[in-house]
Amino acid sequence: MTKSEFITELANSVDYLSLKEATIIVNTFFEAIADELISGSKVELRGFGSFKVKERQSRIGRNPKSGTKVSVPRKKVPYFKPGKELRLLIDQ
Repeated sequence: MTKSEFITELANSVDYLSLKEATIIVNTFFEAIADELISGSKVELRGFGSFKVKERQSRIGRNPKSGTKVSVPRKKVPYFKPGKELRLLIDQ
């Protein structure tokens, strides 16, 4: 499901919600999660899962095309951990 499909589904599931309003809601939701992750906070949605930022240490990698060693700098990456209820639903 893409973001636009999600917005359409949200607008169709609520009678009084227009497509424009659903777009604003979804964009605001994603921006709020991103803002919290940028600030270093963890976002927890009970029953669904949690988002947090993990830091990967710098390391020596390898260029797959040439085989030369390359220094890969440390970086922060978003991480999602599904909640127990979501894992159980998917496992059924």
